[in-house]
Amino acid sequence: MNPFPSLRAALALALTIPVLSSLGLAPLATPAAAQNVGEKPASRDLPFVLKPIAQLENPWAIAPLPDSSVLVTGKAGKMWHVTGGGAQAISGLPKVQYSGQNGLLDVAVPPDFPDTREVYITYVAPDNALHLARGVLDGSQLTQLKTIWQQTPGGRGQPGGIVAFGPDGMLYLTVGDRMQPDTAQDPNNPRGKILRLTRDGQPAPGNPHEGAGGVRAETWTEGHRNQYGLAFTPDGKLWEHEMGPRGGDELNLIEKGKNYGWNAVSNGRHYSGQPIPDHDTRPDFAAPKLWWTPVIAPAGLAVYEGRDFPDWQGDMLIGGLAGNGLALIAGDGSDQIARWDLQMRVRDVAVGPKGEVWIIEDAGDGALYQLVPK
Repeated sequence: MNPFPSLRAALALALTIPVLSSLGLAPLATPAAAQNVGEKPASRDLPFVLKPIAQLENPWAIAPLPDSSVLVTGKAGKMWHVTGGGAQAISGLPKVQYSGQNGLLDVAVPPDFPDTREVYITYVAPDNALHLARGVLDGSQLTQLKTIWQQTPGGRGQPGGIVAFGPDGMLYLTVGDRMQPDTAQDPNNPRGKILRLTRDGQPAPGNPHEGAGGVRAETWTEGHRNQYGLAFTPDGKLWEHEMGPRGGDELNLIEKGKNYGWNAVSNGRHYSGQPIPDHDTRPDFAAPKLWWTPVIAPAGLAVYEGRDFPDWQGDMLIGGLAGNGLALIAGDGSDQIARWDLQMRVRDVAVGPKGEVWIIEDAGDGALYQLVPK
């Protein structure tokens, strides 16, 4: 791997070292460049078999439940409770804007689900605004559904909408740039941000700009593009991945108050082919830990803990749409351990309470699979 990802970085270091030496000072250590793992080939030698569980209409996201069943959303505005006995439709869902990447998106349950039966969903409403809503699962019905956060203004595609519950008891929500890249750097616009909220949808105490009011008070990090993966590792660190433009998909370690640079920097290019300054030109922005060119279009992020795949403990699983498969990432974000070609677009990946691994196929008639160790 080239230690100088750009000529500009190489020249800057070459000029800095002699100047510091002439002053009798040791040169500053340069941070290690993020690794491009996009060129690592995918393998068809799978350590698991894919067990088909159910065929579903446009499945989008998976939420494992404590009894090892799962909830699955369908982008067209449907949801199913999938058990060993089949897929049962859930009623009580909102109307959605079903087009492109918009529709019914993520589903997540909090750690106290056995007591509260709370279910959190995200969706793009008919007014094109991203909504975060909370309801209560009562048999095959979602009751008491209420929007607890709403995006203002709305947007077009690339909604994000991924939910993660933190060890601090707070709720973390991704909001994509909605195909309006400049707004990711607008501190008063929720696009291109990760928000940290209470479970009632209010700005969480301890946020970087607590007390500022509005979007600023809700914001945990900014400068993101299209984030379809968000998860905590066992050590309490928050990881996120986002799709780059033409190249430059990213895996980021999310840290309080940081700006991740979109759209001022990227390791990809504009769709027109015009360049974007690389991350190494702007050290004031947080750089990715790993990146992919060619892209895999990452979708879904889960941390493995369980008994089915003991070698994966603490590592991350990432689905790939353009990558047509699944990637295994070291739990510290240092490397892509493996990538498997499953010959299908993987929209989401989830890990159940006993270590069951679930994936869904991104298709009009998409399958829910469980990974069974060989």
